[in-house]
Parts: sequence; structure tokens; C-alpha cells
Amino acid sequence: MLPLAAEPSTLQVVWYVLIAVLWIGYLVLEGFDYGVGMLIPFLGKTEKERRVIVNTVGPLWDGNEVWLLTAGGATFAAFPGWYATLFSGLYVPFFLILVGLIIRGVAFEYRAKHPDARWRNTFDWMAATGSFVVSLVFGVGFANFIIGMPVALAEGSQHLHVFTGGFWSLFSPFALLGGVVLVVLFLFHGANFLALKTKGVVHDRAEAFSGKVGLVAIVGGAIYLVWANLAYGWGIVGWLLTVLAAVGLIASWLAIRQGRDGWAFAATTVAILLVAVWIFGRMWPNLGFDNSAAAVPLDRVTAASTELTLTIMTGAAVVFVPIVLAYQAWSIWIFRKRISTKNIPDDVAVAA
Repeated sequence: MLPLAAEPSTLQVVWYVLIAVLWIGYLVLEGFDYGVGMLIPFLGKTEKERRVIVNTVGPLWDGNEVWLLTAGGATFAAFPGWYATLFSGLYVPFFLILVGLIIRGVAFEYRAKHPDARWRNTFDWMAATGSFVVSLVFGVGFANFIIGMPVALAEGSQHLHVFTGGFWSLFSPFALLGGVVLVVLFLFHGANFLALKTKGVVHDRAEAFSGKVGLVAIVGGAIYLVWANLAYGWGIVGWLLTVLAAVGLIASWLAIRQGRDGWAFAATTVAILLVAVWIFGRMWPNLGFDNSAAAVPLDRVTAASTELTLTIMTGAAVVFVPIVLAYQAWSIWIFRKRISTKNIPDDVAVAA
């Protein structure tokens, strides 16, 4: 590995941490949204049951996506070199994510616009498909950040870096495992959220599914994290986070089997948080890039904006981040109660 260009400034460190926090918040909050979306066609046997499932995330999913938008915007402003290299080199994966998000958003917004069963069933499968695609691609992407994406200086440039790997190089066995594990982990997280937020038959099905998918998440997560530590790890801290994440998954599985829905959801939340911390810790200081072929490394110093830009961003963050967090907490609190099919009114015929 080439020597780093220079030591990072305080603001460069602060903004890397803030971007990591935004991504962690996104994975935790939108993670259960994706899990719930994938489960709509499978755990909802009737229209009312599916409406219960949709309504558990209905007030929250669009607010949770703000974390992704903010993380992308913060990356663009604080580390433009990081942003430019990622979006130019990974155009197809990011396009797939965008398509998945559009399909999913349209499904939530339009499924109730017509009472026809085929109409609603189509949008339910769109929500499941979009949630699956986004989860899978993000899992593959983060696995490649752990490995280190190869970059080099663009021809004739002294500062512009380009991704030198091909599209198919992104699909190594480790990366594919990362995609599958993230899908399973979100299914576990989403099932626990459904068990926490529902009553009656939907609650019982969510608990039963969580007990099954939880075992897959524990085994798959263990293989993925042990492989990551052995091949790409970052010392004792990485192993400690791995053990704690595994404990979180096991605790969640045990809790859901005992009917402790809140503890089960809290445990998967902690597990996802710890895995995300592991990933962003591994990505420091080279931002998930392999600089072995780069004459000038692309890292947290060479990719960063000026100190003036970071200072202005810090001032804006101090003002607006607490407001956003307060609104998010208020939304979760307002819609905290469980729902069941008894809370869902019958469809009313639309006048001609």
C-alpha cells in the first residue's frame, strides 16, 4: 500500500464519521423497511393483512430514505473525489439501486389508488422486488468496499481517479455472499419489526418467519464476518465487533422465540449497527479503495473538500441535524402502537 498523502485534518475526520453515521442510520432504519417490503406478498394472505403490513412502514419509509439522500449529499460536498470516483465507476449498480427505489416508492404510493385485487397484487410484488434489488446491490457494494476497489489516476491527470476494475469484477464470491447476507439480515430485521408493530395473525406469522430466517442470518452472518476478518480484517477491534454482532443476532433469535418482540428488534438493530461500524472502520483511511496502482492515493485527504467548505458544512449540520433527528423521533413515537386487521376499514365502492 502506498503511503498516505498527509495526516487528515480534524474536520476531515469529523465528516467521515458523520457520513458513516448517516449510512448507519440508513441501514438500521431503512433496513426494516426493506425487510417489510420483501415480506408483503408472503406474510399477507388477504387484502386486509397486506394493508396491515404496508401500514406499519407507511408513515416511516419515505422519512427513512432521507438518510440515504443526506449521506449522498454529504459525500458529494465533503469528499467530492470519493463521490466522483464511486458514481463514475459504479454507474450500473447505482442505476439498479435507483430503479429499485423508484419501483418501491411507486408501489407504496399507488397500491391504494384502485380497489382491484390484481392492481394491488402487482404493486405488492413491485414493493418486494424493489426492496430485494436495493438490498442485494448494497450488500454487494459494501463487500467490495471491504475488499478495496482498485483505482488509478486518469490518463493525463494528476488528481482525478478512476475505477480500474470491470463490471464483473464486482461479483466475487465474497461480494455475492455479502449481497445475500444483507438481504437475509434485512428480512430478519423486518420480520422483527412486523412482530413488534402488529397484532393477530400477521404478528404470529412474522414471529414464526423471524424464528426461521433468524437462523439463516446467524449462520450466514457468521461465515461472512469471519471471512471478512480473516481476509480483510482490521485487527482486534474488528473481531470484537464481529463477536458483539453475532451475540446481537443470537439474542434477537432467542428473544423472538420467547415472544419478546421489542428485545428482538432492538437486538437486530444493534447487530446491523455493529456490522456497519465494522465496514466503515475497515474503509478508513482509503475510503474503500485499493490504491496499489495509483501514483497518488485516493484517501480521506486527497478526496476531501477545502477546509472552508467543511467549516460551512459543519455550521449547517449543527443547526439542521438536531431538527431532523427530532422530527424522526417524533414520527416514530406518534406511530408507535400496534395494528391489526381490526384497525383496517373495509373498502368503500368508488362512485362512477
